[in-house]
Amino acid sequence: MSIEPAALLRALRADRAVSGSDLASRLGVTRAAVWKQIRGLRASGAPVEAVAGQGYRLAWPFEALDAHAIRAKLDPASRKRLRNVAVHWRLDSTNAQLLRDAAVGAPALSICLAEMQSGGRGRRGRGWISPLGANVYFSQLQRCAGGLAALSGLSLAAGVALTRALEDCGATGIGLKWPNDVVVDGRKLAGILVEAGGEFLGPCFAVIGIGINLRLPDGVDTGQPATDLAHICAEMPARNFVVARVAARLVAALDRFESDGFGAFAQAYAARDALAGRPVRVHAAQGVRDGIADGVDARGALRVHHGATLAIYDSADVSVRAA
Repeated sequence: MSIEPAALLRALRADRAVSGSDLASRLGVTRAAVWKQIRGLRASGAPVEAVAGQGYRLAWPFEALDAHAIRAKLDPASRKRLRNVAVHWRLDSTNAQLLRDAAVGAPALSICLAEMQSGGRGRRGRGWISPLGANVYFSQLQRCAGGLAALSGLSLAAGVALTRALEDCGATGIGLKWPNDVVVDGRKLAGILVEAGGEFLGPCFAVIGIGINLRLPDGVDTGQPATDLAHICAEMPARNFVVARVAARLVAALDRFESDGFGAFAQAYAARDALAGRPVRVHAAQGVRDGIADGVDARGALRVHHGATLAIYDSADVSVRAA
C-alpha cells in the first residue's frame, strides 16, 4: 500500500523523532513503505532527517499550503475577490498551469500554488530551484481589455507589491534589481516572471509568477547568491500567511495598475531600486557593455549611461548584473 507524501509529512514532527514503526502503524503501511517514501521526500528537498535509533524528524515545522487557511488570513475585501485559490502537490510550474487555465476561461485573479515544481522557470528560460516545502511558488492571473501594450511595466509594479508583502511579513532591507529580482544585500530573495497572451489591441491576460525563498536547504545550488526569509526575518512567518499577504498586495497593485499604469508605482520603485547609480554590465544582443544605471523610464525600461550616451533597455532584451 502506498503513502500519500502529504500524509507522511503531517505525521512527522520537528520537536522529536518518530519511529518508522509508529509511522507505519499510524499510516497503515509497512516500515519498508515508510522508508521508501521518506527517501522520496528527501530527494524532493523536504526537511526530513534520520535520527539514529529513533526514527525520523523534520529539520523545521512543515506547514502545508492550504487554500482555506490562505483565504482565512485575507482581509474581507480581498477574500471576497480571491475565490479561486488552487493548491497542487506537484506541477511543471504554477505559471504554466495558470496559462493553461487562462486559455480555457479561468477568471481574473485566479491563484495557482504548488508544493513542488518539476519545471520552475525564471526569466529568459532559466530554471527556478523548487525544493519541497522550502519556498512559495505562486502565480496569479490578471485579465486586461486594453491590449498587451497596456501591460508595460507590470513586472516592476508587481515587484513593488511583492516587496510590500514581504515587509508585512517582517523582512527588511529589501531592494528591487531590474527587471524582476527582489534582493537583500545583493542576494536574491524572490523573483517575478510575467507571461502574457491575447491580442495586442484587444482582450489579453497576464500570469504573474512569483517564487520566494523561505528556507533554502543547506547546500542547494541556486546558481547565484541567494538568501531566504529564515535568515532576514526576526521571526519566521507562516507560509500560508506569506501567500495571503502577497495575494492581497498584488490585488491592490493590479487595481492601481489597471487605472494608472506603471506611473503609479514609479516613485515606490525608485525608492527600492537596487541598481540606480551603480556600475552595471548589460548583456544585450549586440554584446556586453558596462555603464551606470540611472533608474527606469515611464514604461519601466532600464536607463543606462555608457559614457556620454544614454541607452534604454527593455526587459525582454537584456540581463543586468552589478559590474
